[in-house]
Amino acid sequence: MMRKNKIAILGIILLSFIISIYFYPQMPEKIVLHWNDQGQVDNYISKFCGLFLMPFILAGSIIFLVARPRIALEAQTEKFRKYYDEFIILFFVFMLFVYWNMGIKISPNVILLIGLGILFFYIGILCENVKRNWFIGIRTRWTLSNEVVWDKTHKIGGKLFKVAGVIALFGIFFQKYALFFILVPVILVTAYTIIYSYVKYQKEMK
Repeated sequence: MMRKNKIAILGIILLSFIISIYFYPQMPEKIVLHWNDQGQVDNYISKFCGLFLMPFILAGSIIFLVARPRIALEAQTEKFRKYYDEFIILFFVFMLFVYWNMGIKISPNVILLIGLGILFFYIGILCENVKRNWFIGIRTRWTLSNEVVWDKTHKIGGKLFKVAGVIALFGIFFQKYALFFILVPVILVTAYTIIYSYVKYQKEMK
């Protein structure tokens, strides 16, 4: 990973710990852990776990997210590494933003719709630029078996994920149905790209 991206990610993790330590004396013994699909609180957690759960998750996930492309051949990941690195930073910012929505009178559904909408849109950009590899992308047996199928599937998949991102953002106007605006487009895009890769592979083989 490029040095500046490492610094950015480590900075986000460090910031999450600093915020947790700063707010610890000010927080009640139990804080909100989860909201239901209507934006209502349905679960609580102890202060310590609530404040430090996400920082530790971020610290642990960096091992997986950063090390993953290194396991792949450098030749496979080099051409799209820039987009993957930017996605990691965006993902970490999203996690931090969602987790630290404290004292802000904004529905968690709005936060999720905005954050996931941006993430889905950028996943579309990543898909349009990712090259065939074993670790990142729409990895079906048909895309991995044929480079043409991989490229065509990711081209259409990238456009569809961008649409899914826009739909998620549009869900801000229908917050009671936030879950549908998030899950339904992603499920449809996933199902479509799997079927599309199979059909394209069969055509290529002929």
